[in-house]
Amino acid sequence: MMMSNYGRQRQLVVDCWYCQTQIPLPSVSPISVRCRRCYASTGVASPGFPRSPYSAVPYYVRINPPPHAGFPQRSPGPPQNVHRRKKAVICGISYLYTRTELNGCINDAKRMRTLLISKFNFPEDSIVMLTEKETDPYNKPYKNNIKRELRWLVQGCEPGDSLLFYYSGHGSQLPERHLGDEDDEMDETLCPLDVETQGMIRDDWINATIVRPIPHGVKLHAIIDSCHSGTILDLPWLCNMDWDGNYEWDDHRPKSGVYKGASGGEVICISGCDDHQTSEETPSIPTTGVMTSCFIQAIKSGQAATYGSLLYYMRNNIRKVSGGGGAVTSLDSMLPTGGSVGGGRLRQEPQLTAGKRFDVYTKPFTL
Repeated sequence: MMMSNYGRQRQLVVDCWYCQTQIPLPSVSPISVRCRRCYASTGVASPGFPRSPYSAVPYYVRINPPPHAGFPQRSPGPPQNVHRRKKAVICGISYLYTRTELNGCINDAKRMRTLLISKFNFPEDSIVMLTEKETDPYNKPYKNNIKRELRWLVQGCEPGDSLLFYYSGHGSQLPERHLGDEDDEMDETLCPLDVETQGMIRDDWINATIVRPIPHGVKLHAIIDSCHSGTILDLPWLCNMDWDGNYEWDDHRPKSGVYKGASGGEVICISGCDDHQTSEETPSIPTTGVMTSCFIQAIKSGQAATYGSLLYYMRNNIRKVSGGGGAVTSLDSMLPTGGSVGGGRLRQEPQLTAGKRFDVYTKPFTL
């Protein structure tokens, strides 16, 4: 600090909206500043920046309030390691003690975390877990928490980064919000723990938040084990594969002409079933999602060398796993906020969607 006859000059700071670290502001009036600890950007405004070194100190206002406003303050501790070469958000929701309770979703989340660490070298501190079993209220799979962590997942990504979003829980559908956006006129949705009070998370929001911002050189995978999850990321291309392994890419670009791809990066989604189908849980103990079980088994057995071999293995093996009559993880006629269309049990067929077409039998599968 320096003193003069004209007053005291002091360093101005603003709190980071994500980790609450104080960020020193530069001498030139900025639009936003980036936290050096978690890389989140915080917007600032200066009504009347000083025109001379003798004028009053400027007044800065944070223009983007924390998304967790209204929650208790996070306990002190080191911020999450946000900027890593590999980052993941894992969400497993069993809706414990409710009429829509599932049995295997938290098991799915734990198994996926172990797989990422042991097989794909994801650092433990770069994986965010959202389940009912987490003690931190910020890691409960509430709607606001899921949205916050998905923003974190893509925040500050740079070429070379590999990002992953895994979800195991209820999925559903709602009438499309934007006319001409969906072939079946239904938006696909994810159901957070507080779905009955806060509502679902639409595919439109997911696409806008974690698909379209992905820049060149960044890779994002989404692995979604839920009902009606075929086009949950609203990606433009769907791999239509028959039971013999023959495939072609179906054009799922919206008739409205709205661009749904990434900003040059690579985005691929593997989901548990088609949009009109339901996903099942295994009858075995411990219970897991059929799709997640087949996905992990394909990787461990060496059947996931390419995206084509992975999808073919999952589709064929899933008939054996689900043949025992597992529970259907559907919300049909259960949620007043809007359930799935149709009814009855359908054989689930895992789906592969992508931002760009590629040869599924020559492109190596890696996370």
